[in-house]
Amino acid sequence: MNPGAKPLWPQVTLAVLTGLNLLDYLDRQLLAAVLPALQAELHLGDEQAGNIATAFMLGYFLTAPIFGWLGDRMSRTWLIAAGVFVWSLGTLLSGHANAYVSLLLFRVLVGFGEASFGTISPGWIADLFSPARRNNAITLFYVAMPIGSALGYLMGGYLAVHFGWRSAFLCAGYPGLLLAFTLFLLREPARGACDAEATEAAAPPPGWRAYGELLRHRGYLLLVAGYVAQTFAMGGFALWAPSFLHRIHHLPLDRAGFFFSASLAGAGLLAMLTGGFWATRWQRRTGTGYAWLLALSAVLAVPAAFLAFALDDLGLAKVALVATMFLVFFCTGPINTLILETVPSRMRATSMAGSIFAIHLLGDLWSPKFVGYLSDRWGDLRLAVLWSLPGALVVSAGCWLALLAHVRATRRAVQPH
Repeated sequence: MNPGAKPLWPQVTLAVLTGLNLLDYLDRQLLAAVLPALQAELHLGDEQAGNIATAFMLGYFLTAPIFGWLGDRMSRTWLIAAGVFVWSLGTLLSGHANAYVSLLLFRVLVGFGEASFGTISPGWIADLFSPARRNNAITLFYVAMPIGSALGYLMGGYLAVHFGWRSAFLCAGYPGLLLAFTLFLLREPARGACDAEATEAAAPPPGWRAYGELLRHRGYLLLVAGYVAQTFAMGGFALWAPSFLHRIHHLPLDRAGFFFSASLAGAGLLAMLTGGFWATRWQRRTGTGYAWLLALSAVLAVPAAFLAFALDDLGLAKVALVATMFLVFFCTGPINTLILETVPSRMRATSMAGSIFAIHLLGDLWSPKFVGYLSDRWGDLRLAVLWSLPGALVVSAGCWLALLAHVRATRRAVQPH
């Protein structure tokens, strides 16, 4: 495989990577979908069940910096293919687990494999498309997030009821083992192949000091800080929204789960496509469209989230919940495009790894627990989500408004007078 060869069929490569990304997010939600049946068979308590999810997250974000370092130096084809194979093997083994400790180890393995794929794939896509087309491609790649997540909930629940919880992991694991080899049918583009900074892209990244170099990019720091706050809100929202509908609005739990998964797929898909393509056109006209979209979506998400948890009418609360999901997903494409473009192209895997590490360590790793702590302490789930989740979105909006000001100031500084 020649990493410097001219890429063939960028659209085919994008389709393959997007399909694998869909399988990635499907796999992440299988555990939640089959958890009651798994707990019953393995005799696990709620705390042990929560530790299984934490095991995956630790395997995922703790190894992301390693793959960021490797992804800017080694063949991305081999790294991504190995990641897909390893996570699929971990998923397959999860379906054969007969003990709590072995299940923990298998979920760490899944996180390890997904860290390689999630860290390196966006940079590969960025090197296939010119800046004018890049955001649309990145947006399509991340459309797999809401669709795959919803399919994971639905497929996992159906298979667990009709064929047992193990069948869900087996059905997701075997295809991944085979699909990993499709990567070798693709040609890897040279780093920075579609950027003007070809000379800089050819220079090797400064070793592990690359992560320190990220700290010198103010735009990157503001972007990731806002992303951390948004991910904090999303993590608490994803776990507690169905329970909120059940406890506060007395919606049956199965109907609450179905409403949330259907809204996640529908609102997420529409928002990501609309926001991504709109941001591309806005960016072409103004040069600040990505930053504007981030700031706008975050500012509007604050009152939507507040109303979702404050309204007493179930119908209106549902509308506000869907609006919140729409606004949170609206900026997914531009976020990831900016993560890749606010640093030199030779550091794209490093920048993605730094983002993954930060948003999970400081965001959704502990936000569900924090909301639960407040709920237990105050004795009111509504009060807990009402203050913590919209509050996190306020922080996100502040960071991204500062990012917008920085982008506009930078653009004015480089424009000829």
